[in-house]
Amino acid sequence: MKLCAQWLQSLGISVVITREPGGTELGLDIRRLLLEKADNKPIAELTEILLYAADRAQHVEQELRPNLAKGKYILCDRYTESTIAYQGYGRGLDMSLIKQLNYIATGGLESDLTLWLDVDVEVGLARKRGDEQVFDRIEQETIAFHHRVQQGYVELAALYPQRIIRIDGSLSKEAVHQIIQANLRDRLQSWLAF
Repeated sequence: MKLCAQWLQSLGISVVITREPGGTELGLDIRRLLLEKADNKPIAELTEILLYAADRAQHVEQELRPNLAKGKYILCDRYTESTIAYQGYGRGLDMSLIKQLNYIATGGLESDLTLWLDVDVEVGLARKRGDEQVFDRIEQETIAFHHRVQQGYVELAALYPQRIIRIDGSLSKEAVHQIIQANLRDRLQSWLAF
């Protein structure tokens, strides 16, 4: 995201980089609750999705809407599609509930473009291990869970092909960045034409 933001800024575009969960001060507290692994303190699935919705509602009101009103472009690491993929497909929660919560939390604010970096589940987890990072609560889920999440993204990309773009995440960092630039360049031409 940092490379993408630098490239956009070099074009004179004002960019905000943010993430969910954790794009606000309150969101950082929610992120800690959601991602810290505590074997003796499991989070109920309904509690989990409500925490994600609370983070998103705060994020939309405190960061996204104000920055959009200032004419800024927003690069957000995860948004509504992630909730559908992780809690809907991964956890098996009711899709209509997820859609309702997403709508309540966003007030209908949708992303214009989602760039999905698709990588084989086992490869992605091996990369995390190679980075010597501690796995968070979600990353420690079963391989089957991660395959369901990936299938969720596959189905979402098929459902919304104009908005969700699959990018082969197994390519080099440079190749991925070039593909992202090409997709953004195409979109910027149509967005700035108005």
